[in-house]
Amino acid sequence: MTNLKLSPTIRQTGPKSFHFSESQILNNAENKVRKTAFDVLNKTTLPDTSVEAWRRTDLKSFPIDSFKIFTTLDEIALPQIPKEILEPMVDDKFGGQIITTPFSTTIALDEDIKNSGVIFTDIKTAETKYPDQLKKILGTLVNPEESIFAALSASLAQTGVFIYVPKNVKVEKPLHSIFWAGGNGLAFISNILVYLEENASLTFVHESASPKESEDQILSSNNIEINLSKGAQLRFVELQSWGKNVWNFSHERSRVEEGANLDWIIGSLGSRLTKNFSDIDLVGVGATGRMSGFYITDNNQHIDHDTQQNHFAGKTTSDLLFKGALLDHSRSVWQGMIYVAPDAQQSDGYQANRNLILSEHARADSIPGLEILADDVRCTHGATVGKLEAEPIFYLKSRGIPQAEAEKLVVEGFFDPIMQRIPFQGVRDRFKEAIINKMTK
Repeated sequence: MTNLKLSPTIRQTGPKSFHFSESQILNNAENKVRKTAFDVLNKTTLPDTSVEAWRRTDLKSFPIDSFKIFTTLDEIALPQIPKEILEPMVDDKFGGQIITTPFSTTIALDEDIKNSGVIFTDIKTAETKYPDQLKKILGTLVNPEESIFAALSASLAQTGVFIYVPKNVKVEKPLHSIFWAGGNGLAFISNILVYLEENASLTFVHESASPKESEDQILSSNNIEINLSKGAQLRFVELQSWGKNVWNFSHERSRVEEGANLDWIIGSLGSRLTKNFSDIDLVGVGATGRMSGFYITDNNQHIDHDTQQNHFAGKTTSDLLFKGALLDHSRSVWQGMIYVAPDAQQSDGYQANRNLILSEHARADSIPGLEILADDVRCTHGATVGKLEAEPIFYLKSRGIPQAEAEKLVVEGFFDPIMQRIPFQGVRDRFKEAIINKMTK
């Protein structure tokens, strides 16, 4: 299968590179996949703004040579994980939970789920106990040559989550993973790998977070690879709540086979800079994929989402909606593409990005795109960037609601269509809290 993003993102741009060694590869003696990725890492440097995918995200100030991978010798004054992060967002309780910090990983899994053959564990355990299942997904979807960060995560991931659901197993209770990090000048590199066999189903929630007000410079780099076999069903909620000085990079790709369905929710609440590549590859007849994204930025935050809906088979359906609000001097970028292969007749693709500018200094770039090589399709796209309308604010103020509260209500209303796509009250509540916190200054 052609990797549509390979050629524009491997461009060499100068001498800047990471200072990591091959000895830091997990299970170094046996891991050929990671060693191959490390070779790519060694010859790849930071992309610059001449590369189309990075044209609106400038990494000149990124301190690439100052990060080191955390070891147990490093001392970190890391606060406890906030209560709201530990609480369920999609149900009264989880069927399993993995909590990862720099110091430890704890894993809990319901006995009935475990007895059904489901694997829910960390990457280190998976590489030693479940190598046959792991090789079905590790490195199969994200090509390390896509960028220096894809190569970094593919070669040097020190932690992460591996989920394997056997054929016909329906996991009724959601699984939940948390990655909580901190420390100055540290790199946290991870992989999230999800493999669902034929007709399996799962709801999975993952959150990455760090102390909100920390001044520490942190690097987060991760690859996410998701494979849904024929008829499989996955609801995946992905939240990043990084602190304000985290550099966050991710390459994420899902492969959706015949009759399978992916409902993917991406929430960006934190970080100093986020660059996120998220692709849905619809490879089987009748496959469907929905991607819903939301973000609210403030201060000097920079959030860049690059999405791709790839229709490689006929009668496939994709549906994407991203909505964001921007405060202060923050900036968002969304660049999306619907690709329809020549044989993918009767495909149906939709994408939209809506942005609300809440400051005269904020900026939103929105670039939708279509590449249609079949002649019997229905594909539409749209993008808007606008300011708060005066009329609803005036109406609310005329009813005795103060200006600041009126603006919050209008912003909440702006996000209502995306919230209606998210069937999890806990996720909606978390985002509503983020809106209130960022607009209360």
